[in-house]
Amino acid sequence: MQSIFIIATALLSGTLSVVFALLLIRWLDRRRDNRPSASRGKSLIEGPEPIIFLFRGNRLVDATGPARNLLGMMGEDPADLKRLIAWLEPRFPELSHRWPDLAAQGRIEVVGMGGTGIARLSLLAEDLAQGTTRVTITDPNAEDAGILVDSLTLLAMEEELELLRSSMNQTPMLAWRQNSGGEVTWANAAYMIRAEEITRGEVSWPLPRLIDLPSLPLGSARLTRRTQLMTGTSVLWFDCHAHRSGDQTMYFALPADAAVRAERGLREFVQTLTKTFADLPTGLAIFDRERNLQLFNPALIDLTGLSAGFLTARPTLFDFLDKLRDARMVPEPKDYRSWRQQMNNLETAAATGRHVETWSLPGGRTYRVTGRPHPDGAVAFLLEDITSEISLTRKFRADLSLGALVLDGIDDGLVVFGANGQFLLSNDAYVQLWGNKSCNMTDAIQSWRGQIEAGAGFAALLDRLADRDGQGRSDGAMAAPNGGLLSWSVRALSGGRQLVRFRQPDRPGDTTAMSNGNDEDSARQQKAVGAK
Repeated sequence: MQSIFIIATALLSGTLSVVFALLLIRWLDRRRDNRPSASRGKSLIEGPEPIIFLFRGNRLVDATGPARNLLGMMGEDPADLKRLIAWLEPRFPELSHRWPDLAAQGRIEVVGMGGTGIARLSLLAEDLAQGTTRVTITDPNAEDAGILVDSLTLLAMEEELELLRSSMNQTPMLAWRQNSGGEVTWANAAYMIRAEEITRGEVSWPLPRLIDLPSLPLGSARLTRRTQLMTGTSVLWFDCHAHRSGDQTMYFALPADAAVRAERGLREFVQTLTKTFADLPTGLAIFDRERNLQLFNPALIDLTGLSAGFLTARPTLFDFLDKLRDARMVPEPKDYRSWRQQMNNLETAAATGRHVETWSLPGGRTYRVTGRPHPDGAVAFLLEDITSEISLTRKFRADLSLGALVLDGIDDGLVVFGANGQFLLSNDAYVQLWGNKSCNMTDAIQSWRGQIEAGAGFAALLDRLADRDGQGRSDGAMAAPNGGLLSWSVRALSGGRQLVRFRQPDRPGDTTAMSNGNDEDSARQQKAVGAK
């Protein structure tokens, strides 16, 4: 019985000792974690801190300095356990398979099997209960020396450095750095290739300066300029950008050959258009979207009388119109307000669609003003002197009016049919004889047939109208609408047109139609007239 009591006492004493030791260790750990920053800084001097993450649930609650540096390199929202695991899985392939065992085993340990440097690292994940997880990354090779190395952060920095280095070497632009003395202290692969081409492979240090750019002005940290580079027989163009950082200046030269070719082609095209516009008799004025004059031709000076100095000063559209008004080159309105409104309407109509106006100037000249919009908001105005055209049109209309008056002054009924039988013209005597004008020859013949008694003379007229070769009879007589005798004649005109003339022979001294009435219908009509 006494032996059992001794054994129980020994077990209880051992258990209490273990518990006391654990409590003492826990108290010492908490005291160490609660030390002031000065003491922590002192420990940092003694050796690098380990990479330790402490998560409660899925959120980060604490981390060492190197661990926070690593989180800062992982991008947005790095304080997330799932985000950290996703970043570590490619570097620790076993982590994705072993992580589910953490809840059952309380801790898992995996070794890096990735790229250079990762195979030396080990990852320890511990479940501290109450949803708390601690992740520790260490270098096993440094444990014997008592040093913990921040290898993963260094690896991430090396990977980023390699990415930046490869990006700069693969870019087609030239990049180099110069010191305050103008010596090239660094250059990318594109710069080195151009240097070898120019020096024919004899590149030495310091590197040759391929492009001479002016020094940055005092107080300026940036410079942008376009320059060229001679390489044998060819010329390369670059858009150069300079950025100052301390006593060093970084230069970037972007290829601009395509832009230079496009600008040269555009300039040549504009010159061609300018030469073409210079030979046009039509005045041209092009205004940009701000309504400033950008382009004009010599004809505009000749038509408006404005000075070249005024036009080359790029006046606004309304200044241009005001100048025209002062020179009496626009229609004179009743008041200035109405003229201003008219010019506003002209500008609006030209900007929204094609607009055409005719200006009758006080001196008797006539201009046609055409406004044409452009997709970029610009407006082009064309000024044409149509004085001769208007004069010719007026003369032509006067001649037509005179011809109509002459035809209406003839007592005989005249009608002209076209080659296709269309009704071209007639005079007043024809209208008084047969009534309203017809649309074509067929309608006219139907109108004639309905007003007279058809006979041999009318049939001869129809045969003659149907015979366009002019082989049939060209004149004859037939019954008139009023019951008398009517003579007719057909004359062929140019272009297949035909002139038909109707004359009543009952006028004194007129015997022409009677002498030609040699058919039975004419004789019958003469007897009827004599009986009356």
